[in-house]
Amino acid sequence: MTALHLIPALTGGAMRRLARSIVLFCVIPALTGGPMRRLARCIVLFCVIPALTGGAMLAAQEASPYVPLQHWAMPYVEHLITTGVVADPTPLTRPLKRSDLARALQAADTTRLSRAARATVRRLLAEFTPRHPAPSYRIEGATGAAAATYAFRDPLELERGSPARQDDNRAFASAGLEFQLRFGSLVAVTHPTVDTRTQYDPDWYASNDNATRFEEAYLSAQWRSGEAFFGILDRNWGPSSVQGLLLSGNPYSMDHLALSVGTPRVQIQAMVTQLDTRDSAGAAVNRYMNQHRLWIRPQGRWTLAVWEGSVWSGVGRQIETWYVNVATVGFFRQSSSGVNVNNFLGFDAERRANTTVFAQFMLDDIQVSRKTPEDLKPTSYAFTVGAKGRVPRASLGWQLFYTQVANLTYRNENNLQVPLYHLLGTGRNFADYDQATLKLSVLPHPSLLLEPELTLLRQGEGDPRLLHPLVPDYPSTATLFQGVVERTLRVALGGSWQLGGFQLSGNGGVHLIHNAGHLSGTSDTRWVGSLGVTYRISYENVLP
Repeated sequence: MTALHLIPALTGGAMRRLARSIVLFCVIPALTGGPMRRLARCIVLFCVIPALTGGAMLAAQEASPYVPLQHWAMPYVEHLITTGVVADPTPLTRPLKRSDLARALQAADTTRLSRAARATVRRLLAEFTPRHPAPSYRIEGATGAAAATYAFRDPLELERGSPARQDDNRAFASAGLEFQLRFGSLVAVTHPTVDTRTQYDPDWYASNDNATRFEEAYLSAQWRSGEAFFGILDRNWGPSSVQGLLLSGNPYSMDHLALSVGTPRVQIQAMVTQLDTRDSAGAAVNRYMNQHRLWIRPQGRWTLAVWEGSVWSGVGRQIETWYVNVATVGFFRQSSSGVNVNNFLGFDAERRANTTVFAQFMLDDIQVSRKTPEDLKPTSYAFTVGAKGRVPRASLGWQLFYTQVANLTYRNENNLQVPLYHLLGTGRNFADYDQATLKLSVLPHPSLLLEPELTLLRQGEGDPRLLHPLVPDYPSTATLFQGVVERTLRVALGGSWQLGGFQLSGNGGVHLIHNAGHLSGTSDTRWVGSLGVTYRISYENVLP
């Protein structure tokens, strides 16, 4: 039986007609060769494969936009999850979908909550509960002003990196307009913004119109058993309390293709992206990264994930199917394909309880043998361990974590096969450091969230943007803490307050720095802070 007969036989009904259309649309262009063949492959992957899973996968289901990591509501959501008020819809995975979050908020038991917490839950429900069924649209406009002693996103970037980030007292203005369209199982989002802060942010790579970017811009097809996604959306794989080790919201506006297949408890997830192209000896060097993850949430308290990542580069190299294949492991395909790739392996774990514990571990490179000079390369790895919960008989949440990233993590003998997107780490933006952070969160008043923080950061002189050391330098290369270690003690208070359409936000504290600038015996004290106000207005309605 040919594929033309098999696909309709498996689907039936409306799916039979869809399958016929897909086959005609894919097979005929494939016969023409060239670019049409590549287009046909994409259509087969994203149309035929879902069709083969049966009609239930394409049953009527409304797709949902995502809640961005930087959305004003996410600090409140994380506080409610930490204190056990709201169940985490997708542990070890961010961002959340608006529909999943609305269901979790509706299921929350608010009878024992404080007045402030109950009012905050109602405010979030009003934000994330759709007012109209699909097809519908939503428009949100925002404008704001801020002042800060720094232009980068995270105050802990101060004095770190290569070159080191410096403080810069400035005032900023921003404006954005977000469009959301829902068509049953399809959703489209675009969110252009103008933010004068990015002009001074050393992490922002635009050189011409360097105040404008797309915070989100994507198309997502969502079914009962999977999702196909293409566009810009910040993601974080790993514990939500800290940036993921290989995939986080750190890179600005990274376009990527993502696929997930499975059930609410078991999913195969994948993403692939083209990193920025760099020139080497006058030739354009193409660079790509893909990641695969098996995410499991069995009955009970545990959520587990095992994952891998691959980065490859070369003059004329393209997306190579033996690495993108989600049913294989890139580490083993490297030897069979006969070409070079930089592999990463890792796992995530979380156990939910009154005190929730979590962990993430990543292995970049390890030398088992010690027979040759090349075998003296230091091990490169990274890990995070932590816990979070609620203070008994109080609405006070707490989070405590420790994370460590080795000196050569993210670097590679091939200096282009590194997980950097325009010199921004796709996971962490720094290496050769460890960090211990304790953060509290409390709602003393409706929609007023206060977050005291205490952090101890130790930063060596290693950095992901530095060249990989040569073999003769291996004996003098530290596994962790290269050179003089800079120590920073941060004592700070963050807060956010929603007042109708207005949001007041701020974060301020003191950095007590020892060995400042990696100079032994040099001490420094820095006052670091930001204060901003944003006004938002939104409108929703059905599509004609």
